Amino acid sequence: MIKVKICGITNLDDAMAAVDFGADAIGFVFYKESPRYVEPSKAGEIIKRLPPFVKAVGVFVNEKEPEIRSVIESTRIDILQLHGEELPGFCVLFNKPVIKAIRVKERESITCLANYNVSAFLLDSYNRKGYGGTGEGFDLDIAVEAKIYGRIILSGGLTPENVMGAIDNVMPYAVDVSSGVEASKGKKDHDKMRLFIKRAKEAG
Repeated sequence: MIKVKICGITNLDDAMAAVDFGADAIGFVFYKESPRYVEPSKAGEIIKRLPPFVKAVGVFVNEKEPEIRSVIESTRIDILQLHGEELPGFCVLFNKPVIKAIRVKERESITCLANYNVSAFLLDSYNRKGYGGTGEGFDLDIAVEAKIYGRIILSGGLTPENVMGAIDNVMPYAVDVSSGVEASKGKKDHDKMRLFIKRAKEAG
């Protein structure tokens, strides 16, 4: 069955709703320029309330190693998602599973995946204005091709309306959504979130 990660969580209410609806992972953005940024102390309080088997994912963008280690220590996140231009050597510095995010602009965008030794790759749409959460999609044929490099987490432009079709086309390891289930930036629409998870699980 397809795994589902709900990203950009900023409050306990949304986190608990995501868990109740069947999310497998909850994403916390520790990139200060993001409108979905959450203070590590607040994320840590939410993570304490997560039940067993629901993973907490920390999202970082071109962050320095000491800062990442500090957040790991203070929040007890389970998984690192490195969403910037982190090099392969950087991704193996931490004693945690690592998801390397790649912003897909064209087919050549995925050739670098061969250089990484990580637990999974998250494929997101390229946008020169920012990292993730743009609500834009990309050519899913590229995601299919990327599966030769490892587990693929599909992201970018997913909504309750298109997630089943995207899964049918790509058959990824997991799907990731943030803006596609929001009422406003940093606040989830619970009806959209419930429907997204339900349809993703049905498709998988």
